[in-house]
Amino acid sequence: MNTKLRRTGLAAMALTVSFGMAACGSSDDSGSASSDSSSSASSSPSESPSASESAAAASGEFGSACSAVPASGPGSFQGMSTAPVATAASNNPVLKTLVAAVTAADLGDTLNSAQDITVFAPANDAFAAIPKKDLNALLKDKAALTKVLQYHVVAGKLSPEDLAGTHKTLEGQDVTVKGSGEEFTVGSADANVICGNVQTANATVYIIDGVLSPPAN
Repeated sequence: MNTKLRRTGLAAMALTVSFGMAACGSSDDSGSASSDSSSSASSSPSESPSASESAAAASGEFGSACSAVPASGPGSFQGMSTAPVATAASNNPVLKTLVAAVTAADLGDTLNSAQDITVFAPANDAFAAIPKKDLNALLKDKAALTKVLQYHVVAGKLSPEDLAGTHKTLEGQDVTVKGSGEEFTVGSADANVICGNVQTANATVYIIDGVLSPPAN
């Protein structure tokens, strides 16, 4: 038992790594870039927002990584809003690694059948920041992986106005969210919300740039 707990603890400690904003870059800027290397606001019109950014502004999503969400199709904000959360995430390329982890833990049906939940969903680059050996070990340890993933889920579809505060997770322990407006951090590692208020059929999703680790108990 001590050996398993030690391995689980090491894997969970590795998950406190908070990744920067690499997942947030938009791939749509090149088409509207000026031919000059030094752009001037007075010499050229401002760039028009991408389709996904416009959709986010219209439907309430916020954050720099929202521009990486597909503008149309099942993985778009509109497409995700009609599917339960695990299915919706599987259609979004920003959340591929999270979906692989949910699949490995056999949590897809649990999340899809839950009513009114909030999910803090680590982006791909959040998982990429974890040392590969530690991540692979966690993905093979179903009990530890389930515990970590459940720590990213809280009851209720929390709006941005209700997000700040301490919330009990599906894992059983509390997670604290700090901030207001469109700037929030989640957990002790202060993972940033990089695309928030994403709606699915049964959940509100806040995409974050770090993987949360349950407190040791």
